[in-house]
Amino acid sequence: MNYNILAYLIYGCMMIYIIYKVGLICYRNGNVFVLHLMPTNAQLCLYINNILLTGYYLVNIGYAVYTISTWKTVRNAYSVIDTIASHVGSIVLILAGLHYMNIIVLQLFFKSQKQHI
Repeated sequence: MNYNILAYLIYGCMMIYIIYKVGLICYRNGNVFVLHLMPTNAQLCLYINNILLTGYYLVNIGYAVYTISTWKTVRNAYSVIDTIASHVGSIVLILAGLHYMNIIVLQLFFKSQKQHI
């Protein structure tokens, strides 16, 4: 049995689910957050949230596909679990870091915009 193909399939299914679910949650909750930062322009908040979601999908799908190219040969079932767990864990950590970075950047940007008005 080719363990690499099995690992790719499991990893692909997990990443599709994680990326979609986290993107959906961040999109719903992010709209409320951006609207709180800029309450006077709801349409602009929706555009900003859509741009953030698009960027989120592009970065995460790209990174998930890129990590597959860095995998070593998977030789047994233990290696399948080890490889998938380490790569999924690294992407989840990167997701969390990017999410908090977006929140901080938006907070600082809108805070500086309110001071200039």
